[in-house]
Amino acid sequence: MKKISIAFVFSVCLVSLAKANLTKRVNAVINQPSLKNVRFSIHIVKADSGRTVYSHNSRESLVPASNMKIITTAAALKSLGPDYKYKTKIGFCDDTLVVIGSGDPLLGDRDTDVKYARKAGWIFEDITAALKRKRITTVKDIIVDSGMFDDQRVHPGWSKKELNKPYACEVSGLNFNGNCIDISAKKSGKRVLIHIEPQTAFIKFTNKVKPISKGTSTIGSFRSSRPNEIVIHGKCKSSIGPYAVAIERPAAFFGFLLAENLAKADIKTKGELIEKAVAQDSNVTVLTEFNTPIADCLARCNKDSFGLAAEALFKTIAANSSITNRNGSWAAGRRIISSYLSTLGIDRSQFYIADGSGLSRQNELSSYAITKVLSDVYKSRDWPLYKASLAVGGVDGTISKYFEEQKYKGKICGKTGYIAGVKALSGVCTTPAGDYLFSIIANKTNGKTRTAINNIAKAIIDDATQ
Repeated sequence: MKKISIAFVFSVCLVSLAKANLTKRVNAVINQPSLKNVRFSIHIVKADSGRTVYSHNSRESLVPASNMKIITTAAALKSLGPDYKYKTKIGFCDDTLVVIGSGDPLLGDRDTDVKYARKAGWIFEDITAALKRKRITTVKDIIVDSGMFDDQRVHPGWSKKELNKPYACEVSGLNFNGNCIDISAKKSGKRVLIHIEPQTAFIKFTNKVKPISKGTSTIGSFRSSRPNEIVIHGKCKSSIGPYAVAIERPAAFFGFLLAENLAKADIKTKGELIEKAVAQDSNVTVLTEFNTPIADCLARCNKDSFGLAAEALFKTIAANSSITNRNGSWAAGRRIISSYLSTLGIDRSQFYIADGSGLSRQNELSSYAITKVLSDVYKSRDWPLYKASLAVGGVDGTISKYFEEQKYKGKICGKTGYIAGVKALSGVCTTPAGDYLFSIIANKTNGKTRTAINNIAKAIIDDATQ
């Protein structure tokens, strides 16, 4: 006669009861009348076992917005490894100054510079100092090599109306300052003065901002038909800004700024600024090098939802898989990441990969696909690094203002997602009963949806601590 352990039966009952309680809590959230038109895909699993504790349309693919970054960063960490570094090299060859880009999305990134206590312009100071150490006072040409990535700098799935926004900036093999400039306006008598940072003649602008004596200051911008010519419009009562505007031709932007800074340091440039690939067998003497660890890129991507970091990682995966380790493209990145998802057993009906950041509405993911990816990272040695890249509820990143209550603060780590009509949150909840991986994607959203999503994440902790 078979004997069944009473303890085993009791534990099974507890698991079933806990699952039922969580189901009741989450269903109470999503079944509110105010959310009746919202489409949800939700999947919650116990991290250590992968056991599903809640599922609602979990295999239905929806537009994920920035939750796409979870897929991109996980694939990048798996493909490139935790020790990967972007290395931008500055060299000298035949009287020519050479800049060889690595696709680094954080070169000149202000948030990263603040993290490492680096002042604005430090990169150009470093380059001029390196030239002076070699007693170089004149350069013939400046060559900028952005061949780490292909020439398709703008994703075809992005709205043309958004291309001057920082989150839709161009993606280059040589990026700088988030491929943006900052614009601010200040009233001076009967006119309005415009200031851009970094200051450069590379950008031309038309000032159509009008001074006002009352009312609210507002400024905006749009691109003219010519590259890097920006029309700034609006009204200004005292001062406003700064706000970021995306530029065109990032590699040339860096090269132009470099030439301007060399001139300030009395280093003359006789020739031209040239965008071209540097042959690998060229006799280039490296003067200095700028390195960025992948951990910094993952954190800017997941904590802060920095789109350029996601797209650069996406194309870096592609470049790293090619014979030449160059010419990374969205098409190649799409194939590689799609293959990664397939190896996890995720059916092709549950995903479509368009870009790395989630800006394209062509992206589709199921909540099941996201939790499968999170589970894959969770089981790896890289989980501590990856978890550290996620925003921490009530502490930092895009969820610093959420989950501030003591019960939840620091216990929910995740990646948010938002574009018009889409909201999402996926990540990990740390509870006394262990870690839970979760993904919540909502489409056809309204003003109540973000609170509902947050309440679902809270329900995981509430259920585990009852």
